[in-house]
Amino acid sequence: MNISEVCIRRPVMTSLLMLALLVFGSIAYVALPVSELPTVDFPTISVNASLPGADPETMASAVATPLENEFSTIQGLDSITSTNTLGRTRITLQFALDRDIDAAAQDVQVAISSTLRKLPDEMTDPPTFRKVNPADASILYLALSSSTLPLTTVNEYAETILARRLSTVSGVAQVNVFGSQKFAVRIQVDPDALATRGIGIDEVAAAARAGNVNQPTGSLSGPHQTLTIRASGKLMDADAFAQQIVAYREGAPVRLGDVATVIGSVENNKNAGWYNNARAVVLAVQRQPGTNTVRVVDALMRELPAFRAQLPGSVELDVLYDRSETIRESVADVQFTLMLAAGLVVLVIFLFLRNLPATIIPSLALPISVVGAFGGMHLFGFSLDNLSLMALTLSVGFVVDDAIVMLENIVRHAERGETRREAAFKGAREISFTIISMTLSLAAVFIPVLFMGGILGRLLNEFAITIVLAIFVSGFVSLTLTPMLCSRMIGTSKTAHHSRAYWVTQKGFDLMLAAYAASLRWCLGHRRTVFVTFLLTIVGAGYLYVIIPKGFLPSEDTGRIIAYTEAATDISFDAMVRNQQQAAAIVANNPNVAAFMSSVGAGGPRSGNSGTMFLTLKPREERDRSADEIIQDLRRQLAGLPGINLFLQNPPSIRIGGRLSKSQYQYTLQDLDQDQLYQSAARLLEALSREPRFQGVTSDMDITTPSLDVHIDRNKAAVLGVTPAQIETALGSAYGARQVSTIYTASNQYAVIIEVQPAYQTDASALSRLHIRSGNGVLVPLTAVTTVRHGSGPLAVNHQGQLPSVTVSFDLAPGTSLGEAVDRIVEVTRELKLPATLSGSFQGTAQAFQDSFRGLGILVVMAILVVYIVLGVLNESYVHPL
Repeated sequence: MNISEVCIRRPVMTSLLMLALLVFGSIAYVALPVSELPTVDFPTISVNASLPGADPETMASAVATPLENEFSTIQGLDSITSTNTLGRTRITLQFALDRDIDAAAQDVQVAISSTLRKLPDEMTDPPTFRKVNPADASILYLALSSSTLPLTTVNEYAETILARRLSTVSGVAQVNVFGSQKFAVRIQVDPDALATRGIGIDEVAAAARAGNVNQPTGSLSGPHQTLTIRASGKLMDADAFAQQIVAYREGAPVRLGDVATVIGSVENNKNAGWYNNARAVVLAVQRQPGTNTVRVVDALMRELPAFRAQLPGSVELDVLYDRSETIRESVADVQFTLMLAAGLVVLVIFLFLRNLPATIIPSLALPISVVGAFGGMHLFGFSLDNLSLMALTLSVGFVVDDAIVMLENIVRHAERGETRREAAFKGAREISFTIISMTLSLAAVFIPVLFMGGILGRLLNEFAITIVLAIFVSGFVSLTLTPMLCSRMIGTSKTAHHSRAYWVTQKGFDLMLAAYAASLRWCLGHRRTVFVTFLLTIVGAGYLYVIIPKGFLPSEDTGRIIAYTEAATDISFDAMVRNQQQAAAIVANNPNVAAFMSSVGAGGPRSGNSGTMFLTLKPREERDRSADEIIQDLRRQLAGLPGINLFLQNPPSIRIGGRLSKSQYQYTLQDLDQDQLYQSAARLLEALSREPRFQGVTSDMDITTPSLDVHIDRNKAAVLGVTPAQIETALGSAYGARQVSTIYTASNQYAVIIEVQPAYQTDASALSRLHIRSGNGVLVPLTAVTTVRHGSGPLAVNHQGQLPSVTVSFDLAPGTSLGEAVDRIVEVTRELKLPATLSGSFQGTAQAFQDSFRGLGILVVMAILVVYIVLGVLNESYVHPL
């Protein structure tokens, strides 16, 4: 007795079994998370270190290199890249897909701890790390603005309260602040006033530091009472610092306010942000790799109502962009497609069977198979995403095949005059193994996908398993529910009565059958012609595969555009703001843009020549152009804008690689010889810029940043009692916006910054006004012990795999496929005859594209072999009982 006979004899058991599949599948459907694509994020960790005042080359050699050497020993590390700028180093560690990010974070922490002794002594704060991909797009943008309150107050709500609250939400990696205006006290020294009074700038810094203290003062404990000692050593505002005594001259005190302008300002005055052309503070939330975007955004949005209740009425909180909205819309669209496909399949079954009971029987296999697959998806930890739902949509067409085959065989017996029960027993017994072989052969097609590695394997793994789950459930339903229903619902030759519509359509089917029979007889009579046609078809398919445009993932319109702005490296902050505002005005006039944010100088002290824009587009139904078309329009409108370049991107659904670049695709050059590397990169950059296939060609190489090289005459300095450390400290205090003290409040800490007045920060002649206190107590002019020359140096020093690197990034011109671009770059590098010691490799999406097509070829070969093996083993089972 097989399973079909058991189910025919026990209909209640069979019904309960199907009901259990529906109930547990429905519960699993509700519990499944919603996402755009399966979780394919590489575990990525970003390490940040700072050494204020250090140039990029020093950061690369003294900070990045020791850390990279230690990180390279960590298990499962796929790639390591670093970017070194003035006083800052960011190292991005990307691990293998199967590496647990929490375990990797522990290894990174151990590596940092073991490297601390190798780092410069001046680095007072150890390197920190976060589980975040710095190249990943943010999932939520929030803008806070006010038309009445100062931006420092708005920043207090944004950065101190909201950003901290959002950072604690599970799945949040970090909250980036654009246009930060954190309060600070600035001591802007007048070097002429210092020289007149014989005071060195180091004395001003020391006075500010000594006048503001926050140390423990102890307590008194008597026989009956304990008293806490509280001293008023803290200074809380600019006026208090202005009254601080620096020195005495001729018996009179010289206060900070006498030699400097002490003002309440902001910590970084070379930073600004706008929301729709109004000054604002914008928060951009990045998720941790591997977390669900929709779930994280839902948790973030639950925090906003309580925060809005704390805001003053004059502060506005706007959601600039919510990534989960487009994900939900995309998944809802696929769900509708799934329902539509199911309805069409049922309609086709009815048109061919023309019998309501006979249509209901195989149609029941459809919802049970799909809903039952949801239960398996939950057990495997899958999500409702575009690929899993597409898998179910594709499976709709063949999950009913098994049931139809079972139904056909049982109906055949019933039409011979057998009873429903007898027909069900005989038909199920004859066809059961055929159903099993059909199920196994269909599932076998997807077996090779389960062995694929890399990003493509992770993407298709969920797709393949979901289809296999639906196939197995449909096979089970066909062996259990279908014969049981047939034993009770199908008509027999004695009871079957057909309508006139049945006989009319039957004539059409008879004509189709006759046409098929005629074509079959012709093919059997012309075997050589048919075989040659078959070979030509294979050749034609291969030719089409070669010439068809190739890419990694299709470009999607998610209603967002990211733009990176860049100007000359020697541009002033004020000039950059004017250029940014001109570009923003063009963006604001675009009818397809709903809202946007703009920011300048958010990346540090040497990023005053760069900026960022984030554009939220109107809903798709309200605009007649896609995001890619809007980018092309904006490129044409912004191309003639003087003094600034814009690089626009439609962010991909999957960000591959940890290097943040101005264009979407990257090609990296590496060489031990740094001069040779820069020369070769410049040649490649120039060659690609001339290619019509590419747009937005740029690189992270900038070695001609204007600089003032201060050469210390060590002999003179030694004679005058001045040390190199004093010279660099004085320069840092005058022009480095150095923090010399900290204001402590109940909720936050604020910097006290020293610098010379803005009028003395405009040109090289201002250095002649700076004086240094020598060892014998005499003020020595800086020019007495140094020589100042104009020069140039790198804006940033980058490493890839511990070697100096230059990354050339590019976008594709309309009509150009990624495959064409990759092939052309390979050709260009050969034509340029670059040095043999130079190595070049694609990064990010371009690299994943190459790896995917290699894996795809292996996948096709494996799939063909597996199917042939299964067909060979189950060959006899495919012989129909007829």
